[in-house]
Amino acid sequence: MRLVAWQPDDLLRRLDDVVAVYGEAMGYRQELLQTRRGYIGAHVRRPGFRAVATLTTDGRLAGFGYGYTSGPGQWWHDQVRSALDDPARDHWLSDCFEVVELHVRPAAQGHGIGARQLRALLAMADGKTVLLSTPEADEQKSRAWRLYRRFEFVDVLRDFYFPGDERAFAILGRELPMVDRPAEDAPGIVGI
Repeated sequence: MRLVAWQPDDLLRRLDDVVAVYGEAMGYRQELLQTRRGYIGAHVRRPGFRAVATLTTDGRLAGFGYGYTSGPGQWWHDQVRSALDDPARDHWLSDCFEVVELHVRPAAQGHGIGARQLRALLAMADGKTVLLSTPEADEQKSRAWRLYRRFEFVDVLRDFYFPGDERAFAILGRELPMVDRPAEDAPGIVGI
C-alpha cells in the first residue's frame, strides 16, 4: 500500500471509487451515495483543499481523506457555528481546517491506514485548529473514536444532530500544528 497526496483533479478522476469506499465504510444506501457524489465533487474547489489516498499495489483505492478551510457560508461550518457560544466560535472556527471525510474500506481497516491518512492530512492542513464530526459511538469499541483520541482530539460538541440525519454526532477538535509522533505513525506520502 502507498499513501499519496491528491490534487482536486486526482480525486475527481477517481470519484466513483471514492464514493464506493465512502459507501462501504459508512454503510449508506445507494440513493444517498448519489447525493454525496455531488457534494464531494463540489468540495474539491473549496479554499485550502487537501486530500490523500491509500492505493493498493494494483492501484485500487483502499482509503481516502480530505478537508479544506472551514468558513462561513459552508453548510457544516454554519451548523456547527450556530451551536457554539462566542468564545468557542472564536477559538475553534476563526482559523480552522475541517476534516470532511476520512474513510478506509472495511476489509482494509485495522492496519493503520486511517492513522496514516489522518496524520498526512493534519500535516498538510492550514489553520490554528482542526475540526471533524463523527457519529456518536462507544469510544472503546469504535476504531474511529480510538483513532481520534489517539490524535488528541477533544470534545467540542456532543450529541449534536445535523438536519436530515437521525444519528447523533460528536464534533471533535484539536490544535494545529501537530507535534512530532513516533515513526510508526509517519505518513510516507508520495506524489502522483
